[in-house]
Amino acid sequence: MADAPNPTPVPGDVDLTETLKSLGARWGWFVALGVLMLVLGFVAGAYVLAATVASVLFVGAMMLVAGIGQLVQAWRVKDWRGFLFWTLGGLLYAIAGGVALYNPMAGAAVLTLLLGAFLIASGALRLWIWFQHRSQQGWGWLALSGAVTLLAGLLVAMGWPENSLWILGLLLSLDLLFQGITLVMLGLALRKGQPPASHA
Repeated sequence: MADAPNPTPVPGDVDLTETLKSLGARWGWFVALGVLMLVLGFVAGAYVLAATVASVLFVGAMMLVAGIGQLVQAWRVKDWRGFLFWTLGGLLYAIAGGVALYNPMAGAAVLTLLLGAFLIASGALRLWIWFQHRSQQGWGWLALSGAVTLLAGLLVAMGWPENSLWILGLLLSLDLLFQGITLVMLGLALRKGQPPASHA
């Protein structure tokens, strides 16, 4: 009986294998970056007020840059019908970013209130989608997710504005911690996939 021909490797599989090998050789960088993020996450958790201010300053700077960029773009297309819309949008972004940079505490209060409103709206939307499909199986998790998100939004709104001093810093701390854990686990997984080093 003739031997079966070897299957031709799919180009996408070859590219993925080479990419994983390349990443595996740099697994230490993933772990190091993950450890750094874990340290920053613990520091942010210990100094939530400073982390909140840092978060607001970062968001404010991004909004200011985005607003200026939108204004520049609007004036480059002055003949376009959307010129006024782009100009007003750019002004609002730039003003909001400037206020956040000038008074981070006021910016934190506004961002916290917006966060609560977003969580409430997101949770309510998930519950509404679940209600539309409640007769079907597998939608219970969406209801649970919506209820938890809605409850989180209500708690944020009920604690406002006092919680604006720490909630953004806490979220930044948690985000850094989760990213750090993810990078460390990814680096260790890539290390396990590395072939053993050959000895001369």
